[in-house]
Amino acid sequence: MENKYYLCSEFQNRIKITFMKRIKLFFKSNILTIIGAVIGAAGGFCYWLKVGCSSGTCPITSSPVMSVIWGMIMGGLIFSMFEKKPKSSTNKKDNID
Repeated sequence: MENKYYLCSEFQNRIKITFMKRIKLFFKSNILTIIGAVIGAAGGFCYWLKVGCSSGTCPITSSPVMSVIWGMIMGGLIFSMFEKKPKSSTNKKDNID
């Protein structure tokens, strides 16, 4: 009986380790986008706080939630432009037909 529980526990630990490795790999490969989203969220909130729209007719700046979401999207997009893309293994010179 103990052996069965041990195998089940070991399998669960392997799944947890694999899941954690995937999360670490995701964050490592998208670090600039995540940083941009955080900076953009702070910028969106600051924009709503300082500039904002007091009448409520502006769909983006009238709500702090919308300003933060818009800032996250824009910050993530801008910072993702600076990520290095992996080089392709094929050369354009070799593909001449």
